[in-house]
Amino acid sequence: MNLGRVRGCLIGGAIGDALGAPVEFDSLSRITARYGPAGITDLTDGLITDDTQMTLFTVEGLIRGHVRGRERGISHVPSVVRHAYLRWLDTQEHPAPPPGDALHRTGWLREQTWLYARRAPGNACLSGLRGHVDPDSKGCGTVMRSAPFGLGPWPAEQAYRWAAECSRFTHGHPTATASAGALAAIVRHLTHDTTLENAVSATLELVDDPDTAKALQEAVDLAHTGAPSAAKVESLGEAWVAEEALAIGVYCALAGGSFRDALILAANHSGDSDSTAAVCGNLLGAEGVRIPAEWAERVEGRDTIDRLAEDFVAEVSRGGAPRDRYPGN
Repeated sequence: MNLGRVRGCLIGGAIGDALGAPVEFDSLSRITARYGPAGITDLTDGLITDDTQMTLFTVEGLIRGHVRGRERGISHVPSVVRHAYLRWLDTQEHPAPPPGDALHRTGWLREQTWLYARRAPGNACLSGLRGHVDPDSKGCGTVMRSAPFGLGPWPAEQAYRWAAECSRFTHGHPTATASAGALAAIVRHLTHDTTLENAVSATLELVDDPDTAKALQEAVDLAHTGAPSAAKVESLGEAWVAEEALAIGVYCALAGGSFRDALILAANHSGDSDSTAAVCGNLLGAEGVRIPAEWAERVEGRDTIDRLAEDFVAEVSRGGAPRDRYPGN
């Protein structure tokens, strides 16, 4: 496994999240009025949102699932990841780490006080983890957290299945399920040295939802139509739903050029700017595109992200994650 690709995917997503967060609910006209004709082009405070928070808890769940399988001989990864999401839920319902219990509310990630910031978490994610999943919900909260499923050495089909199953904890619509699975599979292909366009092509063979497949193909086709623009981004939707967030992230990663230019493209539109830029950053980081050091140094939680990336690679490659950081399930 390539630690650089794992770290790049996680840091890249966090940077995109932090870049887009200040303009998440703004129209493009409002963004350009505030930041100038080019829109937002640099990190402001570097603060991440629930997109990165949930992504990190996905990583923690995958590490624990691997530990459990190695030590006990059995592991149902989705159930372990669900426990990780319940630990994330604690960060949204309490001002500081509450007392833990043996079932799921323990672990070093849950003790990171900086994660207890509540930054517009998705309603479907909150209600789903509280036990009320809307069968018609297909918000992008499934996609923005699913890249880590593709970071391990398991096949793309496995990454797709795990991400799809874990999406159902909070979102009931099949398009949300397929979009989460598709992002995971694309990331899996990218970490094994294929191009993004080839990764999407291979992933389309796994996608059984027509809306997700259509959105992905439109993103690829649009990337071949000349210079990128905000108008082209907005032709794919506003990204409040899963397949649109995935499509915009893919389009911007394909058409944007450098890491910086692609994320700026992904953040400047009238829609869910932090989620689209986060997905774009996940993809480019997994592909190995160079991330500007000045952005990586300024993004919130950098030390935690680095530790998770190192622990993930240590556990999945060698069975060597620090056991005291990943107890139980």
